[in-house]
Amino acid sequence: METKHFNNQKQSQDDAALLLQQGEVVAFPTETVYGLGADATNDEAVKKVFAAKGRPADNPLIMTVGEESQLDDYVTVSQPAKTLMKAFWPGSLTIILPIKPGMVSMLVTGGLQTAAVRMPANEVTRSLIKKAGFPIVGPSANLSGKPSPTTAAHVAHDMDGKIAAIVDDGPTQIGVESTVIDLTAKVPTILRTGAVTQEELANALGQEVIDGTSKKALAADQTPKAPGMKYRHYAPDKDVYVFDPLDWFDLQGVLQPSDAVMAEDHLLEQLANKQQPSWSLGQSLQQASENLFAGLRYFDDQAAVDRIYVQAMPDMGLGKAYNNRLAKASGGRLFQGADTD
Repeated sequence: METKHFNNQKQSQDDAALLLQQGEVVAFPTETVYGLGADATNDEAVKKVFAAKGRPADNPLIMTVGEESQLDDYVTVSQPAKTLMKAFWPGSLTIILPIKPGMVSMLVTGGLQTAAVRMPANEVTRSLIKKAGFPIVGPSANLSGKPSPTTAAHVAHDMDGKIAAIVDDGPTQIGVESTVIDLTAKVPTILRTGAVTQEELANALGQEVIDGTSKKALAADQTPKAPGMKYRHYAPDKDVYVFDPLDWFDLQGVLQPSDAVMAEDHLLEQLANKQQPSWSLGQSLQQASENLFAGLRYFDDQAAVDRIYVQAMPDMGLGKAYNNRLAKASGGRLFQGADTD
């Protein structure tokens, strides 16, 4: 299959919308990461998304809309959901709601009676979905388990020849996937951390919000309510180690020429070996989140690199989302002073 590459202009949006209406798969930009879109009401189109990604069938897909009214036929929107939509939509928040009987494909929900829904902040994509005339599924546009794509070039790396088109609207702004909150639980529960924080959600709802991301992993026979809960995600083929900035000088003492480092600028400026492969995470937590997946992807393609050491961030606000993705990418590997083997 030839994959068409579209820019963000109106004619390209029209062409991409037509492909979606024909049951094809189109990659689209959001403020978080690039997504892989197909008609959420068309089982055959949804199957193409699973095939392109190599995604397990029990891993649910997010339903992405261009406007709130596109949800009316599919899910029951509670008052708390309306409150969160008013506060954070369009934006980086996915809300899990009960589906209306028989109205949502079980391929989308992973067989559950709930669906994860989101309206992204990217105007190009919202316009595209409205032109298509139906909600689209929106998992990240990468091979399942690999680092998420934050540019159209990343999408092309994984998806050229596997999908009908890619809509290019430049690099994403946030760089990590949306926060997922489950409003079907007894107490609103975060199932995936993102740019919208626990504190912001609790303040908007005026009630307690639980962070459920620290719960033990799901069993093999359990179906996750949201992406990223059960299977390994965001991981390059190279081994990734997480390091605390306090261990920076210890780390430099054990680095080999085949080791790559991803860190903030102020640490890289102190790098003793200026020839060491390195990737700037920028000068702030926001920039680090934007640059994380791009750096992992870059070094994963470098034959001379064997291991990737990545700086951890303060575990608060957006830092929780950053550290969550990094922990999954590393499989829990930590650099622990000069004793790391």
